[in-house]
Amino acid sequence: MSAQDQIRETITKHDVVLFMKGTKMMPQCGFSSRVAGVLNFMGVEFADVNVLADADIRQGIKDFSDWPTIPQLYVKGEFVGGCDIVTEMTLSGELDQLLETKGVAFDKAAAEKIREANA
Repeated sequence: MSAQDQIRETITKHDVVLFMKGTKMMPQCGFSSRVAGVLNFMGVEFADVNVLADADIRQGIKDFSDWPTIPQLYVKGEFVGGCDIVTEMTLSGELDQLLETKGVAFDKAAAEKIREANA
């Protein structure tokens, strides 16, 4: 199976997927750590794909999304963005709206705490 097929299968099989450096329990870069931390804190169930474990996937996800950096967040098969975009969406409440619209469970109180802490 090609890297593109593996990526397509992964984002189809899981509601929320984070392509990242490391794992959600042990991120290997600050940007991946930030996005995984937000999702973990908000109680979002997500699949993590460690791009450091597979060079084909690492390059393949960049080609797949036409986005040059890692991490990359997908919700219900839709590319959301990287660290800066996810951070902005979290602080503006747009991430909450996206998750609600897509039917993905999350802790609204936790999302509010993130916004309060960054106000």
